Amino acid sequence: MAGNDQTPRHVVVAGAGAVGLSTAWFLQEHGVRVTVVDRDGVAAGSSWGNAGYLAPAFSIPLPEPSVLRYGLRSLLDRNAPLYVPAKVDPGLWAFLARFAAHCNMGSWRRAMQPFVPMNNECLDAFDALTAGGVEAPTRPAPITAGFEKAEQVADLRREFDLIRESGQDVRVVESSVAEAQVPQLSSHIEAVLRIEGQRYVDPGEFVRSLARSVEQRGGTIRTGFAVQDVRRERGGVVLRSADDAITADTVVLATGAWLSSLAKPLGVRTAVRAGRGYSFTVPTEEPVPGPIYLPAVRVACTPYQGGLRVAGTMEFRSPDAKLYPERIAAIERSAKPLLRGVSWADRKDDWVGGRPVTPDGLPLIGGTAMPDVFVAGGHGMWGLTLGPLTGRLLSEQIVTGKQPDQLRPFNPLR
Repeated sequence: MAGNDQTPRHVVVAGAGAVGLSTAWFLQEHGVRVTVVDRDGVAAGSSWGNAGYLAPAFSIPLPEPSVLRYGLRSLLDRNAPLYVPAKVDPGLWAFLARFAAHCNMGSWRRAMQPFVPMNNECLDAFDALTAGGVEAPTRPAPITAGFEKAEQVADLRREFDLIRESGQDVRVVESSVAEAQVPQLSSHIEAVLRIEGQRYVDPGEFVRSLARSVEQRGGTIRTGFAVQDVRRERGGVVLRSADDAITADTVVLATGAWLSSLAKPLGVRTAVRAGRGYSFTVPTEEPVPGPIYLPAVRVACTPYQGGLRVAGTMEFRSPDAKLYPERIAAIERSAKPLLRGVSWADRKDDWVGGRPVTPDGLPLIGGTAMPDVFVAGGHGMWGLTLGPLTGRLLSEQIVTGKQPDQLRPFNPLR
């Protein structure tokens, strides 16, 4: 435990997803007693149904010029991977305007710089969890990107070139479809890139294993606790739900796409909106050797419980909105010609979850205007990849009172 008189004895973390539980776990490494609360349960949000990529090569700021061009072409198209419902929502349209303002190369290059040290360290944080008793394995495997037309390869190569220019090493191998040895790629695939040095997990099982480890090490996890209010009172920081309250020395808000409602009163002006992703699982005739990415249709696939998890879409709706089956159908229609040996008729586990997106593409990690209250969120599509490292760095800040250099660009009060 750090030698600091201000080190909290008890921290409450709101949010039992990858980010919140990682923060709790690493706080325990410093000898801090932790309680994790969640309105639903462990891995109930984006931490369950995402593609399970642990992919530092893809962990980049979401706002960039191609997203803006693509978004304008696909706006209001129900079949497009990016979808914005046509309804009056001034808050959403203001958010999207700010997001669009960051979709230029200057902003992207500036935002990419702080991602590089995070991406370079993020897999080490998973190794620390595994060494410390988190049982769910992380599996090394290249991500195989398949292209229907060979000329499409240039776009992804250009993206990796930009990442390298920012200082991050990305290993990419171009190969034939036969050399890739991914039986699920159909005859429509003309070209393949293999992105080396990546991993994948069963995300739900990983987060549940993380929760079990937190409890085995003396932590408490309380579900059915929907935080409505955070305030300082004599004796500490109080989290209130509709019919309960809990007091701690320090609080961490890691509530994903619901973060802004709690963080805005604490001086966090950067909004977080839900960029909802959908997924489902289908059986396959042959084992899936590793993650598959279909860039042209923006679909990510992962080996999952003997079959294939298929994930896609960025849909800007309330995180509490219902699942829209037409979005699942759109993913299936776009992926079906590019994959073979897949039993689409036996689809199961239809899911939707809200990824927490910020307009500048940078997460919110650090202290708020209320002393002893911290936030950790806004990671966009990379909450699983960056969650453990976020927890390790934020726990260091909480127990030492010193902000790690890696977290300075993610200051929630920026």
